[in-house]
Amino acid sequence: MARPEDTLTLETTQGNVVIAMRPDLAPGHVARIKELVKEGFYDGIVFHRVIDGFMAQTGCPHGTGTGGSGKKLKAEFNKEPHVRRTVSMARAASPDSGDSQFFICFDDATFLDGQYTAWGNVIEGMENVDKIKKGEPVSNPDKIIKASMGA
Repeated sequence: MARPEDTLTLETTQGNVVIAMRPDLAPGHVARIKELVKEGFYDGIVFHRVIDGFMAQTGCPHGTGTGGSGKKLKAEFNKEPHVRRTVSMARAASPDSGDSQFFICFDDATFLDGQYTAWGNVIEGMENVDKIKKGEPVSNPDKIIKASMGA
C-alpha cells in the first residue's frame, strides 16, 4: 500500500483514480508532480490524447498537448514495465523534455520501457480510466476536476 504522502487522487469526470506514486523509481518526477498538485495545476485539465488500447494523456494547460508548467525534468528512466495501470511522463523528442504531461497505460506498452519515466501505478479506479473519452484530439474531453495528495 502506498504511503498517504505518495498517494495521488484524481477526481475526474468519470470518477476517482488513485495513483500510488513511486519516488523509489523517479524521485524528481514524483516531487514535481506533488508541487504541481499543491499549486492546483492539474485542476480542470483535460485528457487531450486518449488512444484505445494504449493510453490516456493529460497535463497540458492548453488542452492540446503543446504546453506544460514551464519546468523541464531530467529523465529518470527505470526498469518499471509500461503495462496496464502504469503512470508515466510524456515528453517530446529530447529525453529531458518531460514537464507536466503524463499518461496512464490502458494495456501493455512495453515498447516504451527505458524511454519514458514511469513514476506510479493506478491502484484504484482503473475502470474510470477505461471510461475516459477516446480521440486525438478528444471531442468534449473528460477532465481532472481536482487532483489531491493523501489517501
